[in-house]
Amino acid sequence: MENIENIEKQEKINRIIEEAENSLKKEFAFANEICQHNQEKVIDAFAKNGVALRHFNGSSGYGIGDEGRHVLGQVFADAMGAESGIVSPALLSGTHTLAVALFGLLRPGDRALAVTGLPYDTLRGVIFGENNGSLKELGVKFDLLDLNASGAVDFPALETQLKSAGEDLKMIYIQRSRGYELRNALTVAEIGEICSFVRAHGFKGIIFVDNCYGEFVEKQEPCEVGADVAAGSLIKNPGGGLAPTGGYIVGKKEYLERIGNRLTAPSLGDEVGSYAYGYRLFFQGVFMSPHVVNQAVKGSLLIGKCMEKLGYENFPKFGRTISDITRAIRFDTEKQLCDFISSVQAASPVDAFAVCEPCEMPGYEARVIMAAGCFVEGASIELSADAPIREPYTAYFQGGLTYEHAKYALKKMLAKLI
Repeated sequence: MENIENIEKQEKINRIIEEAENSLKKEFAFANEICQHNQEKVIDAFAKNGVALRHFNGSSGYGIGDEGRHVLGQVFADAMGAESGIVSPALLSGTHTLAVALFGLLRPGDRALAVTGLPYDTLRGVIFGENNGSLKELGVKFDLLDLNASGAVDFPALETQLKSAGEDLKMIYIQRSRGYELRNALTVAEIGEICSFVRAHGFKGIIFVDNCYGEFVEKQEPCEVGADVAAGSLIKNPGGGLAPTGGYIVGKKEYLERIGNRLTAPSLGDEVGSYAYGYRLFFQGVFMSPHVVNQAVKGSLLIGKCMEKLGYENFPKFGRTISDITRAIRFDTEKQLCDFISSVQAASPVDAFAVCEPCEMPGYEARVIMAAGCFVEGASIELSADAPIREPYTAYFQGGLTYEHAKYALKKMLAKLI
C-alpha cells in the first residue's frame, strides 16, 4: 500500500512539473534569447582584449606586469559596458568587494543615500557597525530611503532627499537584488530610471550599484544605463561556477583608480597583485557565465511556477522581467521553511548527507539556515538556498549550474511539501 502511495505521489509531482514546463515555453525562449545576446557580448570582449593562453599564467611576489590580471579586468569592463574593471582573487566575497569599493569612494564627512532601503544583512556592519572601523566610525553618513508600499523606489521621497542633502550627498547606493526582503529585484530599466531621475535633479556624485545575483540575467548591465560603478562576487553569476573565489568592480576609470588604491595601498593602486594559481578558471568562468545564468534563471522559473501552483507566494511574480537569479518563497511555518531548505541540500552533489540546522552566523541578525552542497564553498551560482529564521518565513533560492539539477531538486522539494 505504501509503495502504491509513493508511486501516485511521484506521478503527481511529475505531472505538476510537466504542466509548469509547458506553460513556461515563452519565458524559456526569452531567457535563451538573452543568453545568446550576452554570450556574444562576452566573446566580443575576449576578442577585443586579445585574450591568449599567456593570460592564464599565474604570478608571484608583487605581481607587477601581471598581464592576465589587467586583461581580465578589462574583459569584465567591456562585457558589462564599463570603462574600467578590477577583478581580484583578493576580494573574498560580495560583502568584501562592496566594502572595498565603498571605502575607496567615500571620505570622512561624505553622505550617501541608499534608495532601496536597508542594505543586505552582512553589509550593515560595514556601514553602521560600532567599534569595527565601519563607514559610520570614519564619519560617513549613510541615509536610508525606504521603498514604497509596492516595493519600488519612492521617487517623491527621493526628490525631497536630493533637495535637502545638497552638495554633501556624494553617492546614490542601489541594491539590485532583494536581499532578505520579500520584494522583486530591480530591473536594469528601473536602475536606469533611478539614474536619470537623480541626474535630472542635479545630482553630480557617484551612482553605485550592488550588482550581486544580477549579472547577465538581462541584456544590459547597470553601467550601460547610467550607473558609475557596479560590483559583485565571482562565486555568483559572473564566475560561471568555475571561479574559485574573488570579486569584480567595474565602472568609470577615475572611480576605479580610487578603489584600486583602497584594494592595495594609495601608492600602489592596481599595479600590484599576484595570484600564483593562474587565471584560467576566472576567464573560463566569465565565458561560461551567460549559459550558466540562463540555466539558473530557467530553474528559478520552473520552481516558481510549481510553488505558485501549490499556493505558495513567491517573487519575482510572473509577468515581470526577471532581473536576478534569486527567488523568494514564503511559507506558513518554520518547519515548512526548514523542510524546503533541507530538500535543496539533499539534492546536492556535495554533502547531500548533511543535515541543515538553523544557527548563528557572522554578519546576520537572526539565526540562518543554509543549503549549499557546492563544488566551490558557498557559491550561490550553484544550487543553494538560505533563510533567516524569522517571520514572514521566507526561503531565498538561487543558482543551479544546470537546469536538470534544478528540476531534480524541485522533485525533492515537492515530495517534502505535498
